[in-house]
Amino acid sequence: MQSFDLTHPLETDMPVYPGTEPVSVKRAATLDSDGYRTTRLNLDSHAGTHVDAPAHLTDGPSLGEFPLDRFRFSAAVADLRPLAPREAVDGDALRDAVAADPANVDLLAVQTGWDDHWGTDRYFDHPSLTADAATWLASTECDLGVDTVNPDPTPTESPTDAEPDGFPVHELLFEASRLIVENLRGLDRLPDRFELHAYPLRFESADASPVRAVAFPDDTDG
Repeated sequence: MQSFDLTHPLETDMPVYPGTEPVSVKRAATLDSDGYRTTRLNLDSHAGTHVDAPAHLTDGPSLGEFPLDRFRFSAAVADLRPLAPREAVDGDALRDAVAADPANVDLLAVQTGWDDHWGTDRYFDHPSLTADAATWLASTECDLGVDTVNPDPTPTESPTDAEPDGFPVHELLFEASRLIVENLRGLDRLPDRFELHAYPLRFESADASPVRAVAFPDDTDG
């Protein structure tokens, strides 16, 4: 079965949300010195390609409170390219970009093309969704995937006057008990419909977790 890895690798000093502790991936033991190899990972739960739970910003459930099959999604791509830096995508634009019927999918993967800027300052001046778009998405009972660090605007030195404060997209989706998969990559390789597996690590009260996001094209997609 063909598969596509949509995951950014975990690496020392990889891009993280502004203000987050940097990621460190270091060799802790070596064959020459210790007779075996181990690696020490130091990272935030929201580092790299990861899934957010409602517990991130609300009193909603943590990742461990969702059944495992909630992390295996029937997904559709919403290709919004081309977009300008910090461009806001409203509900009408999001609906128009969805090739499949959202009533038949579990997750909408929003393709902005911003994964091309991974590792640069431009990555944080990504397009974002509006509260209107999030309200529509929640009404479809779809989870959200994005190829950006955030579906809301990320603070940088280049905000626009119309940008909201806080995290309205997160909050609206979390109020509807939806999940958000962030920092996806390579959505341009996929058909309109695919299956996404994005299983989180298992730890207590997980507000988020890095995932290995793997896509499997839908054999029925035309």
